[in-house]
Amino acid sequence: MRAPRLPAWTATLTWKAAVFIAVMCCALAALLGTLVHVSVTGQTVHDSREKALARLTDVSRLYEAGEPLPRFAGVDPVGLPAPLRALAVRGERGTMVADDRGRPTMWAAGPAEGPADGPANGPTDGRVGGRALAVRVDYTQSAGTIDALDRSILGSSVLAIGATLLVGAFAVTRVTRRLHLTAQVARRISAGDLDARVDDPRTKDPSRPQDEVATVSGALDTMASSLQRKLQSEQRFTADVAHELRTPLTGLSAAAELLPEGRPSELVRDRVRAMRALTEDLLEISRLDARNETVDLAVHELGPLAGRVVRASGTGTEVRVVRDAAVVTDRRRVERVLGNLVANAHRHGAPPVVVTVDGPVVSVRDHGPGYPAYLLDSGPQRFRTESGGKGHGLGLTIAVGQAEVIGAELVFADAPDGGAEARLRLPEYVPPAPAEPEE
Repeated sequence: MRAPRLPAWTATLTWKAAVFIAVMCCALAALLGTLVHVSVTGQTVHDSREKALARLTDVSRLYEAGEPLPRFAGVDPVGLPAPLRALAVRGERGTMVADDRGRPTMWAAGPAEGPADGPANGPTDGRVGGRALAVRVDYTQSAGTIDALDRSILGSSVLAIGATLLVGAFAVTRVTRRLHLTAQVARRISAGDLDARVDDPRTKDPSRPQDEVATVSGALDTMASSLQRKLQSEQRFTADVAHELRTPLTGLSAAAELLPEGRPSELVRDRVRAMRALTEDLLEISRLDARNETVDLAVHELGPLAGRVVRASGTGTEVRVVRDAAVVTDRRRVERVLGNLVANAHRHGAPPVVVTVDGPVVSVRDHGPGYPAYLLDSGPQRFRTESGGKGHGLGLTIAVGQAEVIGAELVFADAPDGGAEARLRLPEYVPPAPAEPEE
């Protein structure tokens, strides 16, 4: 049987710090309370013992002189604890706290030695043999003092623990709030927002002392700035290379058209077309990376739009419309996304390739070996394909970028019964409610 899992909030730093502070405060309070209790109790008992032994000395003198004993003394009095009487009978003196008629009492006893005997010696319990001379001192006030001290220690410990928890929780919350902000910025950076920064004020003012959180925040900001510079340099390089390739490729394409018909000219034209397509893909990726694309949103019927994409591909792809829906999107970018998905399915999958429209979701599925593991784990990567695969790995990358631009969700998965399946979910159009007629 598996043990029940603790709630998620018990794993937070604030909870752990609160538990640690509470445990340490309780341990410290228990230690200090025990020390104070032992010290005060020992001193109180010592004073009562000294008082009881002093009375016993005075009573012993009266007993030896045959004088009447006071009411708090007697020989073998009723209520004298048996261990203390046995100690006195052996000729020793001792003290003991016990209950006498419902009241705490400090007893002091010693051997009864002297001529006195009879009723003046106080009541006896009828025992014979050695006798014990005992005195009793009221211990009620001392016991009450110790009880009051224990209650004060407990109350002050609870107040101290509560105050420490409040102060500790406030201090830890300030630290965890900064940690949460750092984690939030890190997630924004991983999502592509390279302008996100923590901007901890402690990292900007060298005169202020920096704690560990400020060090982590500063390191994250430095890493983000360095990463942004490198990516911008890569984007500029990609765009510059694509632009520079356009001019010679245009001339090369025109020259290829002038070649005489034959197998060599067909190969040249095919390679020129492939290079032009690659150049256009690089330009499109550079524009997507720059995040300066403008979107032309309009309402479109998804079923006819998917049908046009399939017909334009000329691949014999099957289209199934389970439920048509109107979506708010950029038609050109949706066609680009679906065209890339269909082309990828035919290039790397196996027929039949089926495009299914079900409401605002359109899926492209083939019956091949499925997507590679790296793509399912971390998404498509540029210029990476399966070993022996065709293409440059840019088609799916562009599809993901265009889907992000139009606010759609593109998910890659393997179908349960084999094959790869890409699902594109678009924002569905919701017609406005009709205005109520005015009275």
